Amino acid sequence: MTSDAPRPHHRPMTPGASFFEAVLAENDPALVSEAADRAATLLVRGARDSGDAQVADRLVHLAESEGIETIAEVWSGSPADSLAGCLWRLYLLRSWVYADPVGVARQFEAGRAGAQVARVVAGVADPPGPDELRAMVDQVLAGIATGDFADVLFRAAAFARVVATGRASLPSPTEAEVARMLALAEQLEAAGHLELGGHLA
Repeated sequence: MTSDAPRPHHRPMTPGASFFEAVLAENDPALVSEAADRAATLLVRGARDSGDAQVADRLVHLAESEGIETIAEVWSGSPADSLAGCLWRLYLLRSWVYADPVGVARQFEAGRAGAQVARVVAGVADPPGPDELRAMVDQVLAGIATGDFADVLFRAAAFARVVATGRASLPSPTEAEVARMLALAEQLEAAGHLELGGHLA
């Protein structure tokens, strides 16, 4: 027997201060992992359904309100092909851009000529300066709530690939630095394809 009574409306989760406290309060690593996955799912799927600009803003600034170390403690061990792993990589990318915007701008500019995906990174000024790159990475993260998550992943992957190309062309890059950024690009791109197929969880 079905009921015609309206289903109760639940406000979308709005991450803010102390969002991860309950997750980190768990003692069992398996429970922490499960809670971290649930939190990632709520953030991505709940935010996308909200259409709320305030949710988008809170998502962009989650690393500042929670601390990147807290986010790392919750999500850094998650596989790249999971929502939690994707969020960790996106926030890591944003934190790096904010920590070294001048260096990132130099690497991005150096990579634009050689990376065929440069045109995919929409919304970057020409030439891209530190402020423009900070705005771009925030716009990408805001897309978690306002756009398609696959597009968020593909744009972040394209950005990381351009930077990896730029690193390789500049004097004295370490092979490990280039490899790390290229691996990040490949992981985000692969996750984007999983999202398109409905297999990212």
